[in-house]
Amino acid sequence: MTPDQAVAAAVSAAAGWAAAPPQERAEGLTAIADALEAARAELVALADEESHLGETRLNGELTRTTFQLRLFADQVREGAFYDARIDRPDPQWPSGPRPDLRRYRTAVGPVLVFAASNFPFAFSVAGGDTASALAAGCPVVVKAHPGHPRLSRRTAEIIAGAGLPDGVFGLIEGEAEGVEALRHPGIAAAAFTGSEKGGLALAKIAAERPTPIPFFGELGSVNPTVVTPRAAETRADEIAQGYAASLTLGAGQFCTNPGLLFAPAALVDEIAERLRGVGPAPMLNDRIESGFLAVSDALGGRPGVRRVVWPEDGTSTAPRLLTMDLEAFRADADAAGQECFGPLGLVVTYDDLADVADAVAALPGQLTTSLHAEPDETGDLAALTGVLADRSGRVLWNQWPTGVAVSYAMEHGGPYPATTAPATTSVGTAAIERFLRPVAFQGWPQDLLPPPLRDDNPWKVPQTVH
Repeated sequence: MTPDQAVAAAVSAAAGWAAAPPQERAEGLTAIADALEAARAELVALADEESHLGETRLNGELTRTTFQLRLFADQVREGAFYDARIDRPDPQWPSGPRPDLRRYRTAVGPVLVFAASNFPFAFSVAGGDTASALAAGCPVVVKAHPGHPRLSRRTAEIIAGAGLPDGVFGLIEGEAEGVEALRHPGIAAAAFTGSEKGGLALAKIAAERPTPIPFFGELGSVNPTVVTPRAAETRADEIAQGYAASLTLGAGQFCTNPGLLFAPAALVDEIAERLRGVGPAPMLNDRIESGFLAVSDALGGRPGVRRVVWPEDGTSTAPRLLTMDLEAFRADADAAGQECFGPLGLVVTYDDLADVADAVAALPGQLTTSLHAEPDETGDLAALTGVLADRSGRVLWNQWPTGVAVSYAMEHGGPYPATTAPATTSVGTAAIERFLRPVAFQGWPQDLLPPPLRDDNPWKVPQTVH
């Protein structure tokens, strides 16, 4: 299917899918989840062949994918996302006579989803962007990731067989094809998970179209983590073990990888000891592996950086650990603070915790920030907590950031350049809000109003009436 064919089909389906009763859309999402579950063994085997992530990890990820499809189906049935608000006429309204006003949120139109490489299920063809856009009432065109083409095609075939109306879902392949689809006037919004360089290039195209469209890019992060001196002294073994496990999870190929750690110098040896026991793991593909090796070599050669854990074989994907002091980091923060996609950690050592807040405040936007401290230290940590929250979308206390729950309160986003749209999330039920726009009807006849705004409320969605 060409980009023009896929987008044209989505445009034709848009009005009908947006107007479909919630139960119909929910049944479509559930049918996709059921079909993926029925093909679990086949899909996991394909994913493992193309991504090298292992059957245990991939089975868990497929479970996450089917769960989030069903979770969005539940959200559609509840209908709260319509945010239906009804103002009755009031001639005595303080700002002047108020007419009958009815406001709700409706689908923006066809959405282009750029699939990610590191989550071949949860952030790919049937992933969270697709699920949330379909739930919002938007047809979806997915641009497959070249890292798992066969899995992408098979997943698309399964979705196509789940009974959705024609045009509600389509798949395209190829970098040029993705750009062509992004420029197509029928696309109303786009979502992307991947590198900062690739995401910003696509965001520029979306912004420079004759009719600009919202571009929801999740572009990665170094996820700064701060360890207080008290925590480092009291729980050195626990923190070192947790950091090493989080850093090397999935060969470090997570956008929430804790790549930057601010800690007392004494913690470096504890972490190094644990990382030396972790062997190399296959990476997603040759391009990502070569990128990891090049970026880690560059970071390892920066002024003031010391290589603490480094494989003798320079081509090994074994974990790497670097360290530098806070003064050296401040002098070279733009380069030293860049993301390295893979199992590389940089420990920035400090003497005074008060100096760390200024260093974190100077960092660009992040997906997450974390603080490891003791419970009786909270009275002294308010200022640092404020800085961490200012720099990221999710702030963790005595936890590691590589687990991103699919839930109601999850925020997977953050200030630019972690994302291109800091007010949104790409994980959790609030992700549906990206693909909705508000419309208000003033003085409109009941039989011409959208169902969520009618007095008889045929879809039984929540309404706020004033």
